[in-house]
Amino acid sequence: QVQLVESGGGLVQAGGSLRLSCAASGRTFGSYIMGWFRQAPGKEREFVAAVGRTSGSTGYADSVKGRFAISRDNAKNTVYLQMNSLLPEDTAVYYCAAAVGTGSRTTFGYDYWGQGTQVTVSS
Repeated sequence: QVQLVESGGGLVQAGGSLRLSCAASGRTFGSYIMGWFRQAPGKEREFVAAVGRTSGSTGYADSVKGRFAISRDNAKNTVYLQMNSLLPEDTAVYYCAAAVGTGSRTTFGYDYWGQGTQVTVSS
């Protein structure tokens, strides 16, 4: 089992940047596919980005491609989400998730979740 704790959220103006971090407990971090999801008020939780077990592969939602970058440091048990050129529509609670299996672009592919961190982008 793994516990996930997100940090780095906050209030930023449109066009600004934030870097989210997700620290994982345990000694098997490198065995999980890691993902970031977000949920805006009144909307379903949606896929943002994912990274493979060895950072060799990444995937992004079309809405963030070219603006966000996911990365991981297995030595630090941490996954990051660098968010640039932020837009008001990026406002949401951002969740870190870990997948034991192959992962996916849906919440069903992930086994463990953090509590989330709020990102608010003002116009």
